[in-house]
Parts: sequence; C-alpha cells; structure tokens
Amino acid sequence: MASAPADSYGCAACGALLDLSAAHLYPADFYFEAGNKGTLSFSWVDESRLRFAPEDRIRPFFETLNYWGIQRKRTRISCDACGHLLGHVYDDGPPAMQGTGQFGMGPSQVIPRRPRYRFKIKAIAASSSAPAAAAAYGK
Repeated sequence: MASAPADSYGCAACGALLDLSAAHLYPADFYFEAGNKGTLSFSWVDESRLRFAPEDRIRPFFETLNYWGIQRKRTRISCDACGHLLGHVYDDGPPAMQGTGQFGMGPSQVIPRRPRYRFKIKAIAASSSAPAAAAAYGK
C-alpha cells in the first residue's frame, strides 16, 4: 500500500532541508522515457540547496574504430550540505511548447522538453513539517 506524499523532503544522509515540495511531484504513474522505478520525479527544485554536475556516458554500440557509440547526457544532483548523490536531471519531462513540433509533426525528440528532477527514494527522507526539517538543517 502506497503512502501519501510528504509535505517536504530532505537529504537522507545529513538531514538537510532540500525544499522538495509535494506540489511539484509528478504522479507515480506518469510515463517517462528513462523510467521512474525507485525514484520520485519533480518538475521544479530549489537549486540553491543542490549541486549540479554534468555527466556524459558513452555506451558502445558497434565495435569499430570510427564509431563512438550512443552518447547519453544527464546531470548529477548532489546535496549541497554533504555532497551525497541524490539523483539525476533528465530532459524527458513534458513538452516545453504547445502545439505540434518541428515540421508540423507530433511529439518526438525534436520537441524541447522540460527538465525532470529524478531523486532516488533511498537518498531523500520525507518530513511532514517544514519547520522540523529546517531545524535539522540548522536554521
């Protein structure tokens, strides 16, 4: 049985308040290309409480000298207080524009998409009240 989302979330490693609000939480059954298993996805985060680092991963596809493989770009999200890895930012969120995409076609990869902030469930801790989490953060 799934529990109700908390009012706010903090870092599970150090208890720092991350200002992740349930108001910006995507529904659990929302479809994403990169999946949603074992994570919580947010449409907006307070970037002052987090560290972002670009990450490029190349997956070999054909083993030839002239082919580099499929390149996948994402951004690592870490806690600003302790540096603990919390999740990643993906660009597979809802479309950032209205109407049809480039050349009048429907939704595809040519349509710019909003970022999706994907946090590992084990990396964040739910708190029912923001003042209690702010006290743990030292404010």
